[in-house]
Amino acid sequence: MSDLRTTEEIRDGGVTLLGNHNVKYENKYNPNILETFVNKHPGNDYWVKFNCVEGTSLCPITGQPDYFSAYISYIPNVDMVESKSLKLYIFSFRNQGDYHEDITNLIMKDLIAKMNPKYIEVWCKFLPRGGISIDPFVNYSNGEEKYDKIRDYRFLNHDMNPEKIDNR
Repeated sequence: MSDLRTTEEIRDGGVTLLGNHNVKYENKYNPNILETFVNKHPGNDYWVKFNCVEGTSLCPITGQPDYFSAYISYIPNVDMVESKSLKLYIFSFRNQGDYHEDITNLIMKDLIAKMNPKYIEVWCKFLPRGGISIDPFVNYSNGEEKYDKIRDYRFLNHDMNPEKIDNR
């Protein structure tokens, strides 16, 4: 028997945006866009990483645009986030007026609420405005000792080898 599922089986599992050519791009923050599918390997620990490089939001004071990349890494549990819905979700911040730290925490909390991962981290890197770039990092574990150790270690060491910033 094949491990491949039909489009109908995938859609029946809750994924509706992937392959849908009539998708509406939200211009207001909307966590309900996020869709998940069932992890076929919940007994295995493995990393899933998304590099979302086209995020925009608005400064809550000036209304000026802020451009960011969101780097999301997680160890899935039962549910996994579907990538097109994640892209549309990131796009939904377009007119959201929040501080960089708030955007980063919202992304993590919304993903936790949607898929309950074993471990997740979100690192947003905002382009400089006024000569300053802001790169908030947040992480979470589900409370199991193994994942708490990963959370603590990665939090303490997340920026030990910072990248060269002169290319932003």
